[in-house]
Amino acid sequence: APGRRAYSGAGAAEFLHRSIVPTMHFQKSLPRLPVPKLEDTITRYLNAQKPLLNDDQFRKTEELARAFEKGIGRELHEQLVAQDNQNKHTSYITGPWFDMYLKAREPVVLNFNAFMSFNPDPKSEYNDQLIRATNMTVSAIRFMKTFRAGYLEPEVFHLNPEKSDTEIFKKIIRFVPSSVSWFGAYMVNAYPLDMSQYFRLFNSTRLPKLDKDELYTNEKAKHLLVLRNGNFYVFDVIDRDGNMLKASEIQAHLKYILSDNSPAPAFPLGYLTSENRDTWALLRKNLLENGNEEALQKVDSAMFCLSLDDFPVKDFVHLSHIMLHGDAANRWYDKSFTLIVTKDGTAGINFEHSWGDGVAVLRFQNEVFKDSTKTPAISPQSQPASVDSSRAVQKLDFKLNDALKAGITKAKQKFDATVESLSLNLIQFQEGGKELLKQKKVSPDAVAQLAFQMAFLRQYDQTVATYESCSTAAFKHGRTETIRPASVHTKKCSEAFVKELSKHSTEELQNLIVECSKYHGRLTKEAAMGQGFDRHLFSLRYLALSKGLALPDFYQDQAYARLNHNIISTSTLVSPAVQLGGFGPVVADGFGVGYQVQDDWIGCNVSAYPARNGKEFLQCIHKSLEDIFNVLKGKKISS
Repeated sequence: APGRRAYSGAGAAEFLHRSIVPTMHFQKSLPRLPVPKLEDTITRYLNAQKPLLNDDQFRKTEELARAFEKGIGRELHEQLVAQDNQNKHTSYITGPWFDMYLKAREPVVLNFNAFMSFNPDPKSEYNDQLIRATNMTVSAIRFMKTFRAGYLEPEVFHLNPEKSDTEIFKKIIRFVPSSVSWFGAYMVNAYPLDMSQYFRLFNSTRLPKLDKDELYTNEKAKHLLVLRNGNFYVFDVIDRDGNMLKASEIQAHLKYILSDNSPAPAFPLGYLTSENRDTWALLRKNLLENGNEEALQKVDSAMFCLSLDDFPVKDFVHLSHIMLHGDAANRWYDKSFTLIVTKDGTAGINFEHSWGDGVAVLRFQNEVFKDSTKTPAISPQSQPASVDSSRAVQKLDFKLNDALKAGITKAKQKFDATVESLSLNLIQFQEGGKELLKQKKVSPDAVAQLAFQMAFLRQYDQTVATYESCSTAAFKHGRTETIRPASVHTKKCSEAFVKELSKHSTEELQNLIVECSKYHGRLTKEAAMGQGFDRHLFSLRYLALSKGLALPDFYQDQAYARLNHNIISTSTLVSPAVQLGGFGPVVADGFGVGYQVQDDWIGCNVSAYPARNGKEFLQCIHKSLEDIFNVLKGKKISS
């Protein structure tokens, strides 16, 4: 709409939009993440253990759990509640969760970083590397400026959008003081979400340190980091007055970088960010002592990292490999996020996970996609500005001694070997999706999760620890909670489909699916309301260790370790901007399952190491979905 945008003197819009409700309007009054009751947590924990254990194992685990609940667990729980009451500005999970990520010593790539790839621009001529990289960079800067100015629409989950996602509601709620504004939204069934992570999207990096990494943010920095062919370039995208560089100048600088013939460095620095964190911390210390402080400072403080890859995408599997890990020479995995654009204009985001969760990254992706496709800053006809890019663009040079060269060589060998052993496979189940499942009154997410359980049983003849991520952003400083999709219900249903098909009528099978759906719906609701059990138990364990106590027997139970060895790790998202997403397995003998349930199809992206066969798992998922859909349609199925 005309006038929706504030146009700067530069002629390009500086902001995505101007929300009449300030971005952080609800932040102060967000409800606090509840600490669940200990008895509820123990009951939920035992429910999750039941399908994974035989009777003798379960009895032993139950005894340990009840003893914990009456004894040391009760004391720890009371201390946690007292501590939480003294820290009302945050949530009980914030500290332990940051520590969990930042103390982890495994490489961030494949173990923690996830990716989400963008859908292509609907106008095919805009899917050119230079045009798309320019438009997305401009939209990303607009997002940053809109957020920092407080103009970004607050993130709100609308249960009844007709009432709450309206101009009249916004006009009223903006006058409600921010100390109570959440209640105003709640009255119309709208749930504002925590936005405390958003500031870390930009100018941020995870710095490797011995034992525990640090998050670093420098909002004063005005430059962008661009990687191409293993070379590092920086140029300012914001001027002294805080205005964005003209889109035509950004285009000129990116064109200059794309046409630079500098050879790839013999020792590409990016590989260091794929290393074990302690190893990388020591090498970084060496880099700093070797006269690279200024260059590293430029990398760490850059607004974000733009990686320009010199090849087109062959297919979805190739796309997943590029976005999940790619060539480490052309990545800096420690940046809060990297925008990757390939030769054919395919784009995606790879993000570091300690600073924030999918909710913030997804909002950013949605806005950037919408802005860069609906109101692109440049078109295929646009001419780059006639500026001297050789002066504006600085190529970073790093001084490397023998120890650093050896470190890079070793990191490359390790990285190449790990990537070589990783398989990524995808399927699209075309015989139905959300619409049909809702008609049949079953939860689409429950059906997808049931299919994973059924598939694993068919392939490996067992039920194993399964993890589904659920956001707790409805609470102040909420992070995530775990849904435990493997239940006695999914086990019973899976066994009926896989092992005892002849014993059950179609109607009985339908009833088993409905049971699974109801139970999964309950687990999902509990997790989203901060009533899961994983984060609570995690925090109690963290508290015991931080107080120097001996680890309680409950946590030394093999069954506890097994439940937290998540063989099937899953995460879902659906967005108009995102084509597919994925992540690596969280354990060596596991699967990483990124999935989306669309209106009329279901997509799955599975990662695995040699201990597991991802291709076969996907075939089993396809068969399971086929069986479930046929049963819901009232058809008879065969094994």
